[in-house]
Amino acid sequence: MKCGCWSSWDRGIPSRMTETILTRADEHVRARVASTNPALTANFSLGALALVRLLLQFTGISHYGFFRDELYYMACGQHLAWGYVDQPPLIAGAAWFSRHLFGDSIVSIRLLPAIAGAALVYLVGLLARELGGGHRAQLLAALAMLFAPLSLALSAFLSMNAFEPVFWLSCAWVVVRIVKGASPKLWLAFGVIAGLGLENKHTMFVFGVALVTGLCLSGEARRFRSKWIWMGALVALVLFLPNLIWEARHGWPQIVVVRNAQEFKNNAITPLRFLGEQILFLHPIALPIWLGGLCWLFATEEGRRFRFLGWTYVLALGIFMVFSGKSYYPFPAYPMLFAAGGVAFERFVERFNQKWLRIGYPALLVLAGIITVPFGVPVLPIHAFLRYSHAIPLARGVKTERDSTAALPQLYGDMIGWENTIEAVARVYHGLPDSERAGCAILAGNYGEAGAIDYYGPKLGLPKAISGHNSYYFWGPRGYSGDCVVLFGDGANDRKELFGDAQLVATVTNPLAMPAEQVVPIYVCHKPREPLAVMWPQFKVIL
Repeated sequence: MKCGCWSSWDRGIPSRMTETILTRADEHVRARVASTNPALTANFSLGALALVRLLLQFTGISHYGFFRDELYYMACGQHLAWGYVDQPPLIAGAAWFSRHLFGDSIVSIRLLPAIAGAALVYLVGLLARELGGGHRAQLLAALAMLFAPLSLALSAFLSMNAFEPVFWLSCAWVVVRIVKGASPKLWLAFGVIAGLGLENKHTMFVFGVALVTGLCLSGEARRFRSKWIWMGALVALVLFLPNLIWEARHGWPQIVVVRNAQEFKNNAITPLRFLGEQILFLHPIALPIWLGGLCWLFATEEGRRFRFLGWTYVLALGIFMVFSGKSYYPFPAYPMLFAAGGVAFERFVERFNQKWLRIGYPALLVLAGIITVPFGVPVLPIHAFLRYSHAIPLARGVKTERDSTAALPQLYGDMIGWENTIEAVARVYHGLPDSERAGCAILAGNYGEAGAIDYYGPKLGLPKAISGHNSYYFWGPRGYSGDCVVLFGDGANDRKELFGDAQLVATVTNPLAMPAEQVVPIYVCHKPREPLAVMWPQFKVIL
């Protein structure tokens, strides 16, 4: 009997205990899987969209030539400093880094901006998640970012604008985390990102002002009682200080550039057109997303917790409009609205049971996005693009500068003709007598032309260029006397008067290039009115 009872306990009780333990373990595992799988699935989906964006950028990465500013940034990368006339130092460092690590090809130079564009797509989805959005919200926000025409265009070449939205969005993500209850020590991370953002482009300061004001207007002023926010501000200042000192020592040239651009270069537009171009830049089909996101931040109980993001956008937009900024300047603020708009869309579909929108609207977004891809990524040959663009005239109507009158939009017009021009200059230079060629300077009219000499010239046996445009002016005449000068490009017809003997020896035509490069005269000049070092201030152009 005793043995029977023991046998019963031995066979029954432990079995039930084991079953109970296994059941609870299974429930625990299921709970963990349930909590992690959505995030893992969303991460995978966002990563896939980021990869699509990267591949999309690569489809047209080398179809046209270098953009004007890319040639300039590569030249700046050969003169590393804590500042330049028209930009902070980070972009020159990026050019230097790309050339030394990846090589000198156009693909190498454009790799980092392409990666930044893919990262932006992924980060928009992450911010949507932090705002409370599920899988659908994250994907829609990332999808809208993926096909935004301006985003594609800015990631198509090396520029400060390719990295700026990543800095803004990363800072916004950190602040959302803090508002949701994360450690205030994250303000240190904010400071690092903001400081690097200032070293990339000074308009990061606009984001800072708009964000601080937005926090105050949203009832988050108590955040400024924390020592960590001030320590974060100190970190940002320390990182920005080298460029700030450089600017002060050189007479604040960035301010001069901005003023001159507003007076002589930028295309003045009405506030209504400024707002209209925001819709075109982001794609008209995406308007319900970012506008819905703005409404969700201000008008819903759930969104009001993060309404400082809405204020940040509104204030940044207002600052750029009041101070006559280019219409694409507010773009870095839109990824925040895309993230909020993804959440708003998800809530709308759930509340009103609009199941058809779950597939219908994203599909429309993809289809419409594919149609406008050629305006952001040079996937079509030039003449094919010209035919294609005439079918969508609104996409060609955006002009941010007064001389943007070429057949191609400025993005592509500034990529045309550089190599042909430099080959023509090389033929003139090598046609000079040996006695003159050794001390002959090549004087370019603007930094794009000078940068093209510095990039293409070494393979053609040309010396480094000199120019009076922006940072090239500060690099000086490189010791040339001016007794022999090959003068070409923008403003050459006026500058030849500084020489007693100026012979027009060649003319290069590029009808699809920007107006300044469509007809490029090349002069061989002798008998300078004064030594080149003395005349140098007369070549100065800060614009």
